[in-house]
Amino acid sequence: MRTRFCEVFGVEHPVAQGGMQWVGRAELVAAVAEAGALGFLTALTQPTPEDLAKEIARCREMTDKPFGVNLTILPSIDPPPYAEYRDVIVESGVPVVETAGSNPVEHLPVFRAAGVKVLHKCTSVRHAVKAQELGVDGVSIDGFECAGHPGEDDIPGLVLIPAAAEKITVPMLASGGFGDARGLVAALALGADGINMGTRFVATAEAPVHDNVKQALVQATERDTDLIFRPLRNTARVASNSVSREVIEILATGGAFEDVRDLVAGARGRRVYEEGDPELGIWSAGLVQGLIHDVPTVAELVERIVTGAEELVRDRLGGLVRS
Repeated sequence: MRTRFCEVFGVEHPVAQGGMQWVGRAELVAAVAEAGALGFLTALTQPTPEDLAKEIARCREMTDKPFGVNLTILPSIDPPPYAEYRDVIVESGVPVVETAGSNPVEHLPVFRAAGVKVLHKCTSVRHAVKAQELGVDGVSIDGFECAGHPGEDDIPGLVLIPAAAEKITVPMLASGGFGDARGLVAALALGADGINMGTRFVATAEAPVHDNVKQALVQATERDTDLIFRPLRNTARVASNSVSREVIEILATGGAFEDVRDLVAGARGRRVYEEGDPELGIWSAGLVQGLIHDVPTVAELVERIVTGAEELVRDRLGGLVRS
């Protein structure tokens, strides 16, 4: 099952593992690459650009197949050195970058000159169209079901994906709510060229997070997420826990970001992944956790999705068509 995404980005299967803070490390990304999908190291998981260079090299020791790096650009009073991270990506010969967050326009000329393909993650049709006009090589369209930031439009994938497909001519991935063969077939039917998964890849053997976190995803249902920062119009979908509920309560009663800053600190979220206590802080999880029932290897998961999608198209859907 090959699509335009496979052809343009040089991978075997129309499946990608998006960038995830604290999770997108070499162990997971190399396993995704070896399985024939496209994995992304997360640049800002690494404390410095020099650390990113070392992580890229470490990933290359584990696989000789293509992988990418996610560079998420967020507004900040004291922003990280994005240009330096960008230059490491280029100098390391990484073939693909996933940009997300703010408009990546200032970085595109450097990536383009180096032959680095750019996949830009968007949460709306208008942003996807803008990214296409800027000359990105592909877009990933994030529906309201996704973990992390779904934007403020609240449009689910069932509408967002075909709406984007009507206006996008570059390869497009569907993101948010995908985790199995049924999702891949649905995404292709809606006009996408593949799927991007985050939460589902966390619940794999190679994901560098504590097993308690993986088991929490297995036990959770599609109802066990919270939307935080809604009053601040910076909505984020996270696993529901005592911390997320406290954040919601504080902001709903007139609190400001300063009142929840310590609760949502990234260092606390990192401890969740490292120490395995899901109540230590805020951590991302998508609605797809309701479809996660086991912790396979990455190779098993990708094979299951691709083979299952082929069987669905051939046996179920094909059998519905009458001559």
